[in-house]
Amino acid sequence: MSTEEKSLNFIEQIIEDDLNNGLSKDKLRFRFPPEPNGYLHVGHASAICLNFGLGLDYNAPVNLRFDDTNPSKEEQEYVDAIKRDVQWLGFQWDRECYASDYFQQLYDWAVALIQKGKAYVDSQTSEEMAKQKGTPTQPGTDSPFRNRSIEENLDLFTRMKQGEFPKGTHVLRAKIDMTSSNMLMRDPIIYRIMHEHHHRTGNDWCIYPMYDWAHGESDYLEQISHSLCTLEFLPHRELYDWFLDQIYDETKVRPKQREFARRNLSHTVVSKRKLLQLVEEKHVSGWDDPRMSTISGMRRRGYPPMAIRNFAKTIGIAKRTNLIDVSLLEFCVREELNKTSDRVMAVLNPVKLVITNYPEGQEEWLDAENNPEADPMTYRKVPFTKELYIEREDFKEEADKKFFRLTLGTEVRLKNAYIIKGEKVIKDAQGEITEIHCTYDADSKSGSGTEASMRKVKGTIHWVSIQHALPAEVRIYDRLFTHENPDGDKEVDFKTYINPNSLQVITGYLEPSLHQAQPGTSYQFQRLGYFCVDTDSTPEKLIFNKTVGLRDTWAKIESKE
Repeated sequence: MSTEEKSLNFIEQIIEDDLNNGLSKDKLRFRFPPEPNGYLHVGHASAICLNFGLGLDYNAPVNLRFDDTNPSKEEQEYVDAIKRDVQWLGFQWDRECYASDYFQQLYDWAVALIQKGKAYVDSQTSEEMAKQKGTPTQPGTDSPFRNRSIEENLDLFTRMKQGEFPKGTHVLRAKIDMTSSNMLMRDPIIYRIMHEHHHRTGNDWCIYPMYDWAHGESDYLEQISHSLCTLEFLPHRELYDWFLDQIYDETKVRPKQREFARRNLSHTVVSKRKLLQLVEEKHVSGWDDPRMSTISGMRRRGYPPMAIRNFAKTIGIAKRTNLIDVSLLEFCVREELNKTSDRVMAVLNPVKLVITNYPEGQEEWLDAENNPEADPMTYRKVPFTKELYIEREDFKEEADKKFFRLTLGTEVRLKNAYIIKGEKVIKDAQGEITEIHCTYDADSKSGSGTEASMRKVKGTIHWVSIQHALPAEVRIYDRLFTHENPDGDKEVDFKTYINPNSLQVITGYLEPSLHQAQPGTSYQFQRLGYFCVDTDSTPEKLIFNKTVGLRDTWAKIESKE
């Protein structure tokens, strides 16, 4: 890559500067390092696209490394889901790694720190340690156990490893500087006792390394050249480098931690802890609920992987955290689906339409285009009969001149079919319209090539033959939260803003071509929006999720700025 080829973001500029200062290009290696304690969300998607995108741009390998250092919160289910998500986004890792692969080496390095007098076993309670650590404006004080002998520390640490002590009785701390202005440098914990079953190492270990200790050293073991993380890890960089200083061999690549801003998405949360809360308290149906900001939720809703990659590319990499309007993501989804989705007809709020002069019992199979964006164009057959469903909103008994759909005495075209004229309505005892009666122009069939078929009318509406209609469960989604930044006010529980109307389940009626629609397939329901076949859908019970509407709300937002 060169600056002539593209405008570089600040991460790419750092890499370019390192290459210009002597780093060999074949030493470049990146990594995506999730903790397997939940499902990945849209923020992780940006990080995936950044790291794997750099791998593609520089033709460099990218590791997928699971920082699995907390067995109390980690499960194989999460590991499998993360791998599935990365592959679904279209990326493939070079090596699949785990921090647990390095537990022995990390332990050996911790022993070496003790032997050098740079680590000690602390036997204070967590409350006592918190007090002696000080505050951001006041220096800390030394632990009463800080000057234990090397021999005593080695003995205690060995016995910790062997499982002799209960949780919370001892920790291993690095001996750095209790007066540092950076609280993280005030003798941070390296190991804690946890009698927990690990999803990969079983019960082999009774002590587990802290994230800060494991992460940088894992980067070093894998020879990662650039360790990219979000902005909250900026204060951790000093500790990251101190840990590396203890083990660094100048003949090897020294990983460089650099930070980019987290991109939060409006009307949702991207904290795994809060997402887990939504799942466990059953505010949503699971991690893959289509209202969730998880990658699996977006996949189930029908978001194409390329749309998420384009979204990540559009928002770019920044040094300052900001809130991205979800409408931009929807714009990217709409742009991608417009190119790839077949158009079909479905009616979601039906009213019966009877064509009074259409021959009784007649059935025609008309040509309908699948996707006008496709080349070559393909067609399917849709059945046309005397009795149809149309959208209730597409008819008014009386309407002003701006209403271009069906009214009494006016004409509209039925999509792919004939021009019809509203004649009368049938109502029930409550005054609700139950049937619309109309007549059709038999010579006005679309594409027939006759002069009558070329006749122009201002409105076109979609329809479904009642005789052939497939009933389907259709799930209409709204924002999960009513507030654009539900996580913004730390004084208010984010669940206060949960939208009680975020899911509406209705019965829709679809054209028969969708009988064998496969889970995961997206369609444009003409004039209604984009919909995806749900993972639970079967030919016996069709289920569709609304992905996104047809209206380009992002363009409206952009035009106001």
